[in-house]
Amino acid sequence: MKERNIDRLAGYLIKLGGLAIVLALCLYFKNVLIYIAVAFVVSLIGRPIMKLLKRFHIKRLRLPDWFSAVLTILLIIGFLILIITQMVPLVSNIVRDASVLNGKVSLESNPVERINEWLINVFPGVGADFNVLDVVMDKLRELVSFNNVTVFVGSVASLVSSAFVGLFAVVFISFFFLKDAGLFERIICALVPDRIEQTMNTTLNDIKQLLSRYFVGLLLEMLGVALIDCLGLWLIARLDFSYAIGIAFIAGILNVIPYVGPLIGCGIGVILGVVLKVGIGVGLGVNVWVFALIILAVMLTAQLVDNFIYQPVIYSTSIKAHPLEIFIVLLMAGHIGGTVGMLVAIPAYTVVRVIALRFFHRFKPIQRLDPDLSEEDKIIENID
Repeated sequence: MKERNIDRLAGYLIKLGGLAIVLALCLYFKNVLIYIAVAFVVSLIGRPIMKLLKRFHIKRLRLPDWFSAVLTILLIIGFLILIITQMVPLVSNIVRDASVLNGKVSLESNPVERINEWLINVFPGVGADFNVLDVVMDKLRELVSFNNVTVFVGSVASLVSSAFVGLFAVVFISFFFLKDAGLFERIICALVPDRIEQTMNTTLNDIKQLLSRYFVGLLLEMLGVALIDCLGLWLIARLDFSYAIGIAFIAGILNVIPYVGPLIGCGIGVILGVVLKVGIGVGLGVNVWVFALIILAVMLTAQLVDNFIYQPVIYSTSIKAHPLEIFIVLLMAGHIGGTVGMLVAIPAYTVVRVIALRFFHRFKPIQRLDPDLSEEDKIIENID
């Protein structure tokens, strides 16, 4: 009896030791794991493009998988380059113009000065020379200006080298994930016992499908919010198109950050619009305060459309989770990891949720995670 207990204890110790070694290797090669994770996300985003390309054929001739994978990666890279080359200069021009105008606008004609006075009275610690526009412009300049590059001159060579290695690694790994749709599943299934290999393979397929829908939906959500903001600022607030699309791009990018991002985007949009209105007279010919309310109404409308149309479609059809689940998960992730935690919370929760439903579906708390669990149970029973 003692020998059996000793053997069991030795087995547990060996497993713990193996787990410790695996964790140590993961920490040591964390950059490699990050490259694989980013490549996996890229492959998920490119998955619908691959499916579309596979449907393309001339008589019986179809595109080879390797060619479809290369074309998919080129389309993704081309889209990113288009966004960077077209949007970043527009945003930089808006920030530059607003920064110049902020110094030229007289205090009597600047309604934001009243906000400054109120903030100074309420929070004396900010100082008598506090200017909310200066704070916003400084933060925006840090985001879009390259004037502070000299600070990083000593590490430019290593930074460029690391970026090149990372980009090459992500593209290379993404190519094989796209070319061979089952490669990721085979890698993971090779590490699990045979008795759960079939269930694990089905679980990984579910995760890939849900995350692919989520990331594609997230991109569409960002573009949808930016489109509504752009059209509203251009057609209703009558801002110049370059200003409208630049502000809309900022709001769309910030919208990726759950809950906090949309509020920041609305605030930045209103402040930039008011500064441009007061400085050069662009926009609808109304009172400045009315103009600020119009911009706020446009951006809030975009957020309402996002909250009641975009997000329910994305969360319901992609990760199949209740909004309350998502809210609680985001709060917990924000408390643990801040903004980064909130960004990775939903994909990470999707993975954990699918694994729980597949492997621990007989536990009552797990069953309550999915309102359609009756159908899920049938699928699982068939797999088992």
